[in-house]
Amino acid sequence: MRIEFAPLNVPLRRRLQTAAVVQWVFSFLALAQCCLAAFILLALSDWWMVALLYAGWLWLDWDTPTNGGRRSQWMRRWSVWEHFRDYFPLTLLKTVDLDPKKNYIFGFHPHGVLVAGAFGNFCTEATGFSHLFPGLKPHLLMLPFWFRVPFFRDYIMCGGLVSSSKSSLSYLVSRPEGGNVAVVAVGGAPEALDARPGALTLQVQNRKGFIKLALKHGAQLVPVFSFGENELFDQIENPTGSPLRRLQNRLQSIMGIAMPLFHARGVFQYSFGLIPYRKPIRTIVGKPIPVVQTPSPSSEDIESLHKVYLQNLAELFEQHKRSYGLADDQHLAFI
Repeated sequence: MRIEFAPLNVPLRRRLQTAAVVQWVFSFLALAQCCLAAFILLALSDWWMVALLYAGWLWLDWDTPTNGGRRSQWMRRWSVWEHFRDYFPLTLLKTVDLDPKKNYIFGFHPHGVLVAGAFGNFCTEATGFSHLFPGLKPHLLMLPFWFRVPFFRDYIMCGGLVSSSKSSLSYLVSRPEGGNVAVVAVGGAPEALDARPGALTLQVQNRKGFIKLALKHGAQLVPVFSFGENELFDQIENPTGSPLRRLQNRLQSIMGIAMPLFHARGVFQYSFGLIPYRKPIRTIVGKPIPVVQTPSPSSEDIESLHKVYLQNLAELFEQHKRSYGLADDQHLAFI
């Protein structure tokens, strides 16, 4: 394999962009493990009292990830996120204004490998979410497992991440004062296994839990499509039914998280590594779908709203695909 090395005279701004993305990839793939190891070492050291005090704090603070989290505007505005934004680059675009007196569920598509667009747009202020949607607070939903890891849970909550449990989503969209946005990567872990350049298949046909909660609490549904999300990484071929795919599905059923075997570029060379390609990400926030509150929605109510949601998502994609280099014969596939 021929290795293409990065030139020595790379401008400082591009080096800072790469460094910002490296720390983000590290945070996504290894920071939780490091935090857990640090807690264990602290508990076994002469500083065990600090670990004990933190354990007490953890017990008292256990429900915070399901009760809106604990965001930090200071952290969301770190300059490192601006370098992260400029690496791809990442852009957030709105189609209409949203009423800050209402609660919303943003259905984010596609999941991609590491959900870069959702993180950059909704866990930081690098793309100007608060300026585009004044009065609204975004919360990106993440698997509950990660909020059990000492120290790591506090770090991710600062960006606005909260648990993806049913009670957490219900808490956000039931606030009477409004102004909450729950961002749900609808395809979830299974969709990450199909994330590769050119992929337009979304796992949404059987994803109706967020639809039911939107009806139950009267939250407005907003389809969001992130063009370029699947272009960031290549992935080892794992067609449905292959031994690798069966193993990945088995691990996902056990662990609850996807294990895509992805690769892209490195820090000092462009031929292999875990750093995403420099591909633009354009995240389009669609029009809200009015939802009439139905405390006990029937299966017909859920199915009807789900069809409307998929129709609106498809229309959002079709309206903008030509602007981002897609051909007329390219369409979303719902499975």
